[in-house]
Amino acid sequence: MIKVEGLTKRYARHVAVNNISFEVGKGEIVGFLGKNGAGKTTTMRVLTCFLPPTAGKASVAGFDCVEQPIDVKKNIGYLPETPPVYPDMSIQDYLAFVAQLKGIASAEIPKRVNEVMERTSIGDRRATLIGKLSKGFRQRVGIAQAIIHNPPVLILDEPTSGLDPQQQKDARELIASLSGDHTIILSTHILSEVEQSCSKVIIINAGEIITMDTVENLHKRRSGTEMVTLEVGGATAQAVRQKMEEVRGVARVVASTNSAGAVTLEVEGMENFLVRPELAKAVVQSGWSLLEMRTVGASLEEIFLDLTKAEKKAPVAEESK
Repeated sequence: MIKVEGLTKRYARHVAVNNISFEVGKGEIVGFLGKNGAGKTTTMRVLTCFLPPTAGKASVAGFDCVEQPIDVKKNIGYLPETPPVYPDMSIQDYLAFVAQLKGIASAEIPKRVNEVMERTSIGDRRATLIGKLSKGFRQRVGIAQAIIHNPPVLILDEPTSGLDPQQQKDARELIASLSGDHTIILSTHILSEVEQSCSKVIIINAGEIITMDTVENLHKRRSGTEMVTLEVGGATAQAVRQKMEEVRGVARVVASTNSAGAVTLEVEGMENFLVRPELAKAVVQSGWSLLEMRTVGASLEEIFLDLTKAEKKAPVAEESK
């Protein structure tokens, strides 16, 4: 549904987006993750035909963003970081106005307005002036205007920016409920938003894509090492730690005794070593009880910081935020 090939955007001597390529399939929710100024908003603006690329191509729903901008806009719903709402209009009047702008037949507008208000849980406030709404409800109105013409593609730029934790949770649940019916790409620098909403992650840093993968696969990354937690019964923390440190491939062991009297361990393997079988074997051969053993993936925050810690040498333009 979204295809980007060799996309570059320059501002004078500064490069905001540098030769990036990616695809988003039908029905996917993809997180476009990066620090502020990484190139997220510039990419969103090219995809929504607000900015022309300097080089490369981008297409949405099969339409070229440069050659067929009207067709692209008909097939997308766009929510910029600041929702494009009119504070002096009521929710219902504003959505009817947007529906008219987007070419929905006059006879269908009331029905469609009611449908999107129900979908975004704002129907009980239909007569409320938008200027009197909380930021969370204004964000819901912004999503409602983006989906009112039922586009196949939604492009959401920082959809939970500035919301409190409960409002962020509500917004993420709303976005997740739209998957399947819509292909969604959302830009964000909030890691929890990606973990809870997205099936795939594209990480951009200094205008370049540095990785594309599923959230599940990203969690498995930890610089090629394996992290394992164990719970062992029938031994002292010191004895278990010493035994685990003797296992081939083990780089580090941290042990403690929990409230139930069992020993809890965190074991880090050496690079490219699979230590779980040997750990289990060592516990059993020592006559202890192996109560639990599981692999611990790296957190998305650790992965993100590790991938983006290297600074790009060439200057990169700051995005207007």
